[in-house]
Amino acid sequence: MNETLTTSVATGPATFAARTAGPILNALTVDVEDYYQVTGFENCVFRAEWDQLESRVVANTKVILELLRSHGVRGTFFILGWVAERFPALVRAIHAAGHEIGCHGFWHRVVYQQAPEEFRHDLRRARDVLQDVIGLPVTAFRAPCFSITRRSLWALDILLEEGFTCDSSVFPTVHDRYGLLEAPLEPHRIRRPAGSLWEFPLPVYRRLGHPWPIGGGGYLRLYPYALTRYGLRSINAQGRPFAVYVHPWELDPDQPQLSPGPVLAFRHYVNLGRTKSRLEKLLQDFRFGTIHEVLAELETQEQLKTWDLGIAA
Repeated sequence: MNETLTTSVATGPATFAARTAGPILNALTVDVEDYYQVTGFENCVFRAEWDQLESRVVANTKVILELLRSHGVRGTFFILGWVAERFPALVRAIHAAGHEIGCHGFWHRVVYQQAPEEFRHDLRRARDVLQDVIGLPVTAFRAPCFSITRRSLWALDILLEEGFTCDSSVFPTVHDRYGLLEAPLEPHRIRRPAGSLWEFPLPVYRRLGHPWPIGGGGYLRLYPYALTRYGLRSINAQGRPFAVYVHPWELDPDQPQLSPGPVLAFRHYVNLGRTKSRLEKLLQDFRFGTIHEVLAELETQEQLKTWDLGIAA
């Protein structure tokens, strides 16, 4: 069944770009997974082997926690259910430090490679582990590898049915693994048959007619920091908050070396030794909070976008 895409904006005297006189609050997000759990290593590491490999996620996440503590920043940690099940003390430490706990699925499987009921089962298992650890509802989700795309919009309905109120999985760009090019660039509400939920897309900087991904992961490591700062400042100058993202393994240049092939190895290992210093520069140059703190500021405004994604295919 075809989908209809429409954009509607609530009327009001305020403009999106003029919602604040001070620095814009942006979202700092962390995808908590170990180095061997990334999508790019699926061809050389099987999930059945995860328990046999050296885990470094606790130590690497604590490096990020200390950085955020020293800068007085709270963020949203999207935690893999597999990690939470084995290291509940880490989840409690993140929560005790004042950070928001979000769900990153259980087995780190891209959404569009699952059947809807497989996705629901994986989502529930991860959410339930996290909620049992912290004793609070978990309502924010990020798909592994940002894999809510045109092929998997049905996942938004399952998120709504399972009580999630916010997603941060859509990347409005072109990529071989992810991307929903027509998505709005700013945080917005997505209207679906099951209801509506917040979407906080990943940041892109439009230049030369192309939406360039920026401000997180391999892009933070690959681009010169001056370029990252320029692009993110340009996004804020347009009145839009952004959500930067980082993985704990990206602050670990001494992690064991795996062999996924030259392209995937480059994506994973490039400039690991520079991530920590660049993250620290971001914390100095921009104002950050959790995803829901940013959304709370946006909800006070009178002009916000709703994206109607129609009926699921």
